[in-house]
Amino acid sequence: MDVHLALTGPFPRSEVLVAATRDGDRGRTTPDAVEARYAEAERDVVALEQRLGFDVTTGGSLRWADLFRPFAEGWRGFTVGPVTRWFETNTFYRQPILHAPPERVPGVVRAALPSDRVVPPANAKVILPGPFTFAGLLDNRSGETREALTHRFGRLLADEVVELRAAGYRTFQFQEPLLVVDPPKGPLAEAAVVAYRSLGTATEGATSILWTYFGDAAPVQPLLARLQVSVVGIDLAETEPDRVHAFPDHRGMGLGCLDPRTTLPEDPAEVARIARALQSEGKPRELWLGPGGPLDLLPTEAAARKLHVLPAAKQLLASAGGAA
Repeated sequence: MDVHLALTGPFPRSEVLVAATRDGDRGRTTPDAVEARYAEAERDVVALEQRLGFDVTTGGSLRWADLFRPFAEGWRGFTVGPVTRWFETNTFYRQPILHAPPERVPGVVRAALPSDRVVPPANAKVILPGPFTFAGLLDNRSGETREALTHRFGRLLADEVVELRAAGYRTFQFQEPLLVVDPPKGPLAEAAVVAYRSLGTATEGATSILWTYFGDAAPVQPLLARLQVSVVGIDLAETEPDRVHAFPDHRGMGLGCLDPRTTLPEDPAEVARIARALQSEGKPRELWLGPGGPLDLLPTEAAARKLHVLPAAKQLLASAGGAA
């Protein structure tokens, strides 16, 4: 069985990059100087990803002020709203305000990704908001129901995927913490299924990863099994491994085995033990190991230390015959 390693969300910005962006906001430096700092920081993250043997690279999603910002600033129908707490963490995002049915603007997401020279598209993973979480966390003043917005975001994000695939990207991850923090029922659950039907069509032949975090995925497994993706990721800091059942059709399983809420590194042997048990129980087609949630909750050095656990755990899996 193949075991893949990858970041599952943004990597923390370095102090140098934070200072550069602050200076840019205050007019104390030029946009070209800020851009140079971004490119340098992205190259540093890619170098770390490559040293650790990650299968796909992200460059850390450093240009994304939050999960929704490129869309709130670039798609039609939105304005950027107030600072809002990001779930039960000490980080924040600016809540998008939707004034009218959203309209996608081509090129917006592509512009927020690292350049092809830093992260070649064929080796990249694009991390996007999931349609259910997107529809549920914005301030909806559009007049559309949440169910209708979930449908619409599924279609719009599918169009985004089609554009990015034409540019050479082939690995996509959809962030869905709200699916496990506040699981949908009834018509809202059906809206999520329809949204992922659109995404499944757009990602056919590519790798599509749905990543849940900040909540227990075990009660939501029946719904997750219906969503049209190739890999489902769960946060092991919130989900007991022995409550994870077999995945349908030997779908890939993502294990969020690094807890971004603590600076203490995990034990690679314990990660490998859990992974072996879930391999045996769930019979997934492949395993993806990564952080349970966004590592930008941590300082840069602590985040990097935790990432070193992943190749050590993969090596232990391989030595025990648990990985290809």
